[in-house]
This record gives sequence, structure tokens and C-alpha cells, in this order.
Amino acid sequence: MVAFLMDGPAEARTTILLAHGAGAPMDSASMTANAGALAAAGLRVARFEFGYMAGRRTSAGRKPPPRAETLISEYAAAIGALDCKGPLIIGGKSMGGRVASMLADEWHASGRIAGLLCLGYPFHPIGKPEQLRTAHLETMKTPTLIAQGTRDLFGTREEVSAYTLSSAIEILWLDDGDHDLKPRKAVSGYSIDDHLRTLSNKVAAWADSLTA
Repeated sequence: MVAFLMDGPAEARTTILLAHGAGAPMDSASMTANAGALAAAGLRVARFEFGYMAGRRTSAGRKPPPRAETLISEYAAAIGALDCKGPLIIGGKSMGGRVASMLADEWHASGRIAGLLCLGYPFHPIGKPEQLRTAHLETMKTPTLIAQGTRDLFGTREEVSAYTLSSAIEILWLDDGDHDLKPRKAVSGYSIDDHLRTLSNKVAAWADSLTA
């Protein structure tokens, strides 16, 4: 049984389903801040955990994350369990968004999702820019929005600008943001609240454009 954390108005037109990153749970500070900002913009947000992460709550051991590809069926099961009646956007933070991206085209082609939202996409492992995770992004057909900090160690603006990505993908660059989209205010002049506001406003407008 999939357990969800829900935020935002129950009557919202669009629901966003978010999975967590590889190392932090669905109620991490970053996930909670993102969900809260999106909910404040009028979106319904559902968060869930993959089995290995949920297991950490009841086990003394820290089970490492499995390969992203092996979590596709779990994500699909979460979509089914959510049983969303209105427009649905799937995605997540880091690995969660990557897993969602692997099944997005199939679900979009069948009309079951409206788009894909990735919060800090892990374009490559830290320190290994040659190990790209972008092959399927070159042919992506699902309308996709990636929110990425310009100094994200999983893919900086300079690195990503050299990639071949589908025209269906739009990237929202957040100045000086790290992998949690957090900027250094002394450097950029922006706070995390500024970036969350920019993110939520953009996602709300983008979601409306997908379901108009």
C-alpha cells in the first residue's frame, strides 16, 4: 500500500506526484519546502516514498538506494494508487524525477499524465560528467519542466547547455542554486524563498498551459 503526503487544495485542477531523491525521504526539508511552495500556488501535491526509503523508517539499517531503473514499476504503482481524476503531472526531486522521466512518455502517450516536473535533475553523478543520464531525454515527447540550480553539481548550467535535449524539455534556471535549488544570498542576492516563489509561479503557469 502506498502512503501519500498531501498538500494543497483538494479541489485543485492539477495534481503533482513527487518522488524523493536517492538519499532523503519524502518529508525532507527540501521536499517539504517544494511541496509547500507548489501548494501555495494552488496545486495539489502528493508525495510518496519508494520501498527502500520507507523501509528505513522501521529498520535500524540504512539500505542503499537501488538502481533507478528498478524503481519504475514502483512509480507506476504509485500513480495507480493515487487514482487521480483530474490532470496529473509526475516527477520528483533528483532520482525521483529521473525515475518518473523513464516512464513519462508511455503514460503521456496513453493520456494518463499531462507532463513531467523534475526538481534538480541528476544529469550525471557528482564528479563524473562523462557518465551522462540524458539518452532518453534526447527523444522525450512528454512536456517537461526541469528546475535546476545553476551550480548544481549534478549538472551545472555550463554543462547542460552543451547537451542535446528534446524540444519538449524546458529548463528553469535558478541563479546560484545548488542541488536543493538553494542559492548563496551573499553571492546572488537571492534567498531560497525567492527561488521557491519563482519555481511555484512558473510551475503553476506551466501546468495551466498543459491543461488549457
